[in-house]
Amino acid sequence: MHYLWIFLGGGLGSMARFALNQYLPPAQGWPWGTLAANLAACFLLGLFGAYFEQKGGPMAYKLLLATGFCGGFSTFSTFGQELFQLLRTQAHAMALGYLLASVILGILAMALGYYSLAKGF
Repeated sequence: MHYLWIFLGGGLGSMARFALNQYLPPAQGWPWGTLAANLAACFLLGLFGAYFEQKGGPMAYKLLLATGFCGGFSTFSTFGQELFQLLRTQAHAMALGYLLASVILGILAMALGYYSLAKGF
């Protein structure tokens, strides 16, 4: 049954990422949709982590929301592909900016999600 919750959440997360990428297409080479999806997934994972840490909850909810939805919504492989494409086309400054923005803002989004619930922000 655990696999079903992951499957459902992953499918919903993937569809949400697709919709976001349609709404935020790349502009001048900058992959806005992927960055937004990854940052939102980090925020949500921090939020869910704080919630389940404080309140507990059924394993099915954790699998559906954290493993499934956030896993399907975020995308490391697309991030890697887009970063490689920027490097391959000699857009080194943009590639560095995308790398730093993704990692640093991802960690900040995770912390914001976690502490907004953990500290009652």
